[in-house]
Amino acid sequence: MSGRKGPFHIRVSAMRQVELQIEDVAFGGKGIGRDEGKAVFVPFTIEGERVTAKIVREKKQFAEGELVELLDPSPRRVAPGCPYFGRCGGCAYQHISYEHQLELKAKQVEQAMRRIGRLAEPPMHPMVLSPLAYGYRNRITVHAEDGIVGFYRRDVHKLIDIERCPIAAPEVNEALAQLRAARARDGHYTLRAHSGPRVFAQTNDAVAEALVDRIKAILPAEGKLLVDAFCGAGFFAKRFAPQFERVVGIDWDRFAIDAAQKDAATNEAYVAGDVTTELRWLLQQSDLATTALILDPPATGLSAEMRGAILDSPPATMIYVSCNPPTLARDVAELQSRFSVVSITPLDMFPQTAEIEAVAHLQIKAL
Repeated sequence: MSGRKGPFHIRVSAMRQVELQIEDVAFGGKGIGRDEGKAVFVPFTIEGERVTAKIVREKKQFAEGELVELLDPSPRRVAPGCPYFGRCGGCAYQHISYEHQLELKAKQVEQAMRRIGRLAEPPMHPMVLSPLAYGYRNRITVHAEDGIVGFYRRDVHKLIDIERCPIAAPEVNEALAQLRAARARDGHYTLRAHSGPRVFAQTNDAVAEALVDRIKAILPAEGKLLVDAFCGAGFFAKRFAPQFERVVGIDWDRFAIDAAQKDAATNEAYVAGDVTTELRWLLQQSDLATTALILDPPATGLSAEMRGAILDSPPATMIYVSCNPPTLARDVAELQSRFSVVSITPLDMFPQTAEIEAVAHLQIKAL
């Protein structure tokens, strides 16, 4: 055993090979097989496949492997649409048919809601698919270093020279070609399909519109107060402002709040500050029976303090938009003391990747 420290203890001499039957695909994109009862996670595999894998990291309860040989491939396996797939750290599912990607992601959300969210029968809505399985990303961030322009490898902190990204929109790839031709200086570059405030917004235009439609179907046709927490430049607040007498967006990012304020309607207000502190104060001052709350937190989900603020002053309607099903499920489990979970809708905002978007509708329980 090496003396190297970190989340894994790497056994230098443990590069043994095992034959595995892949049983499932976990959130994050790795297939799961078992070696003498121990779970082994192997990327680029599909449930039902029989494979040979090389064990590269091992702990008492699980191990990680790399695919060596496909002994019995799945009929759902397809040729990747990108020459960099398997080396680039961006995509995890290009070897899987798009139809099965949708099935896997919907299953992963439901499993998280059962195991972590403590929902015996999660009220799942059908997965919202992306009209484009490739060419959908309206922006990417590339890195330039020593004349190389591209993305980092999945396994080491080393750049791969990328001429074109198949999941990016054509306009983004045109911008990438221009950046490469200009011999970019070392640094990070965000390339966009269209101009606009350079703050957080949804990456897949078509699925973002479907997300808006889903939220619109949940919100009351007319309401008094809508609070948009983690609002960015007001993506949701501005869309739904016509339905409410008053809309308040909260975000820690001053740059995003400044962008939101530039074209704010008279019933819109935006606050830069600690989201938990501002949300707690706002809910305490509000008529909760006529208040709706949209949450769109980072992948880490809600802090314990924010969950406490919501439970202390629960709004009538809450919509939780998440890019991380496990943290969504954790938060939903904690919020069920005051809220009923009405629906969970997965959305495929990022085809070919292991990422999943989901929107949960929670309603205050009657006393």
